[in-house]
Amino acid sequence: MLLTVTSTAPPATDLGYLLHKHPDKVQRFDLPFGTALAYYPEATAKACTFALQIEVDPIALVRHGHHSSIAGYVNDRPYAAGSMLSVAIARVLGSALHGRCDARPELVAAPLPLTLRLPALAAREMRDAGGLDLVERLFTPLGWCVTAAPEPYDIPEWGDSPYLDVTLTGTQRLSDALGHLYVLLPVLDGTKHYYSSTDEVEKLIRRGEGWLAAHPEKQLITRRYLARREWAEDALARLDAVDDVPDDAPPPSDVDETTTPLKIQRRDSVLGVLREVGARSVADVGCGEGFYLRALLDDPAFTRILGVDVSARELERAEKRLNLDRLSDHQRERLTLRQSSVTYRDDVLAGFDALLLVEVIEHVDPGRHDSLEANVFEHARPRHVIVTTPNAEHNALYGLAPGELRHTDHRFEWTRGEFEEWAAGVARRHNYEVTHRGIGAPERDCGAPTQLALFTRQEGAAS
Repeated sequence: MLLTVTSTAPPATDLGYLLHKHPDKVQRFDLPFGTALAYYPEATAKACTFALQIEVDPIALVRHGHHSSIAGYVNDRPYAAGSMLSVAIARVLGSALHGRCDARPELVAAPLPLTLRLPALAAREMRDAGGLDLVERLFTPLGWCVTAAPEPYDIPEWGDSPYLDVTLTGTQRLSDALGHLYVLLPVLDGTKHYYSSTDEVEKLIRRGEGWLAAHPEKQLITRRYLARREWAEDALARLDAVDDVPDDAPPPSDVDETTTPLKIQRRDSVLGVLREVGARSVADVGCGEGFYLRALLDDPAFTRILGVDVSARELERAEKRLNLDRLSDHQRERLTLRQSSVTYRDDVLAGFDALLLVEVIEHVDPGRHDSLEANVFEHARPRHVIVTTPNAEHNALYGLAPGELRHTDHRFEWTRGEFEEWAAGVARRHNYEVTHRGIGAPERDCGAPTQLALFTRQEGAAS
């Protein structure tokens, strides 16, 4: 079983920093089902190729999996890339998968011209089609160019086998490329070699962050990755809540489907505003599963972080997603989770540099907006408040009828004029200044899909 990763971004040997593997060494790693060898067949300034070679021990696999049939000894797993390679990526290349590189942190966010080669990839048919068609449906929407050749059976009458020689080329961050493989290899394989549990839902959501929610084959991926129907339904419900665009809404005609999902653009815009205003302490009100909390924790500039949500279940998911039990004491001290409502006064919200209301206000009944306004702008009174909400004028580009909302849980959706009117009134009543900006690709007549308001308390205003 073999995977090679080639970079041609000069100097190409920088790939070694990202992978945490020195080009001059051959390293061996013990796995539950065998061993992995990590080495570089090529390492020059123009091109650098890393190889991950898995040697499977069928006896160890049977012992680990408690199989007793002969199928546990005689199978294709020593040769075909599938769920075992996914596990090896997590074990051997964990730091690269998670996007960590202390030696050269600037490389983590840099897209690289990459070529991934899988000489024997299992692409099995199930209820959905398999083979080359399935590989293209899974990888092409992620920006990969797919080249694949089917491997025929030795007996010509049997036709092509479910194994493909696959090459993926594209410009991607290495962590994203490995994340794509980590999720999609078991999907193509169709059968996992290890026992699945509810933890698989968390793994899928975490590793699919930033791309799975917007993938056109989201349901197929989720169904084939997870072993049980109820787990798949849970994961799909959580993915549906990731963005504000309905599943069946077509993309705007002039927007490339492979561009950065709106959720990621929104996160990056909000973090950019926080850095712009120099915020150090941040309260995320309506934090949900902790998508923004994760980004805040990853940036040491934010020294005090509070996550607030009305749902205890969402806070429990945030704890799991953030791996609070594995954080260092220093990291854990930076973060507090609290169950509370934005429509009730909570003194814990006071004293922060910035307070986030990201895609929250449209979930609050208009009759409760006075309470929200009083609790945030009068009682908590942070130096800055960032509010984002959908732009209703943009909905027509998603194929929505007039008055139709992007999500059934939305109580309303504002036009740009309505949002600006509300924000101006809040700023006037509580001595804040407010500026507006859009998030996402703007349309001439409709504006951007998400609108953002930055409230800044005027100097000398009473606390």
